[in-house]
Amino acid sequence: MERSLRAARVATYVYFVLNGTLMGAWVVHIPAVETRVGISHAALGGLLVLLGLGAFLGMQVAGRLADRLGTRAVVPAAGVLCGAALVLPGLPRDPWTLAGALLVFGFANGSLDVSMNAHAVHVEKAYRRPVMSGFHATFSVGGVLAALVAAAASGAGVGTATTLGALGSVGVLVALGAGRFLLPGAAAATGAEIAVVKEVTGVAEVTGVGAAVRAEEGDGEGDDPRTGAGAVGGARGRIWVLAVLALMVMLSEGAANDWSALHLKDVLGAPASTAAFAYGTYAAAMTAGRLLADRIAARFGPTAVLRRGAATAAAGITVVAVAPWIWAAFAGWALFGLGLSGCVPQLFSAAGHADPAAAGANVSRVAGVGYLGMLAGPAVIGWLTHVVALNHAFVLLTVLCAATAVSAGVLRAAPPGGTEDDAAAGVAAQDERPLGAGR
Repeated sequence: MERSLRAARVATYVYFVLNGTLMGAWVVHIPAVETRVGISHAALGGLLVLLGLGAFLGMQVAGRLADRLGTRAVVPAAGVLCGAALVLPGLPRDPWTLAGALLVFGFANGSLDVSMNAHAVHVEKAYRRPVMSGFHATFSVGGVLAALVAAAASGAGVGTATTLGALGSVGVLVALGAGRFLLPGAAAATGAEIAVVKEVTGVAEVTGVGAAVRAEEGDGEGDDPRTGAGAVGGARGRIWVLAVLALMVMLSEGAANDWSALHLKDVLGAPASTAAFAYGTYAAAMTAGRLLADRIAARFGPTAVLRRGAATAAAGITVVAVAPWIWAAFAGWALFGLGLSGCVPQLFSAAGHADPAAAGANVSRVAGVGYLGMLAGPAVIGWLTHVVALNHAFVLLTVLCAATAVSAGVLRAAPPGGTEDDAAAGVAAQDERPLGAGR
């Protein structure tokens, strides 16, 4: 059991790297595709909405299939579909076919995104301690890998369609190969996890162990661990609160992706070569934060990660908004990335643990709404620049991050069917090595 759980965790890392690589391969080839099709930036922006729409639809479909068929079946299938669809955006020579290609690729990407996150929830339940942030950190590794491969291919004179086709083919093989190491279907995995907990801890009966650990590991801030679910009108209401928080956090992430470099260039007058490091600073801080967030969540609880992380992000973007110097702006973007780094993984994890039988559907709701926020972020900031200066528009992000910090107590809601004794059992065991595995 120890070996199979470790293998499932490694396989989940593989799918996150795969998703980051495939999505990154498309992103780095956007300029080449735009030139090939012969469209303007504005037209491309409109077509990218179809990518987001396809992703949203894919998330909803894959989430429900993951609950019905099990993530072990859906994740590899979504990975194969995503790898096969990657070549499509590199083939069109007119906007209409590109629109269809982006819709299909978006659907495939969204399917892989939500199904691998649902499986990550099951792995985390089996480990009985936070591991979700580490998975999200490896997604960034995939983006770096895609950039390196694309740069090498471009230097060698390899065409866009060939590069995307080659990466997609490798992705198909990886998706098929890693699938055999995933955990069984949701229901089977949940039962196995409970059985293992009984064996390791000697607890006579534990209901919803993973959710109990998520319910409260104690952040020392004096909240009532039972206030969350009742306050939002039950499990369904809690899921939608998590979705709104994901929208606010991912809207902030989307704004940083598109406006960080422009902020240094247009507001502080930095040269383009220097301005590019604004996003690099933000992304590096986010990756580092995600590598540390699981340990922090294990010690202080997911509520503390979300609350203090969102507060740190609010402080960081406020520094960016008022910074008169380039070095201060860099510090602000680093704080912003560090603060946001652990927020989305905690929200996805809480959604998946809220109801083990509907983990895929719940993650799809939270991820889907959050993804809409990420798409809307750049546009919202752009609209605000018609009224105020770019740096002043960032005050909206301060408000959103502060609101997230205030609302972080929703993570402390008791799990459906759980009890205080269940939560206590989960907390007591959360620092033990999971099934004998090393940390």
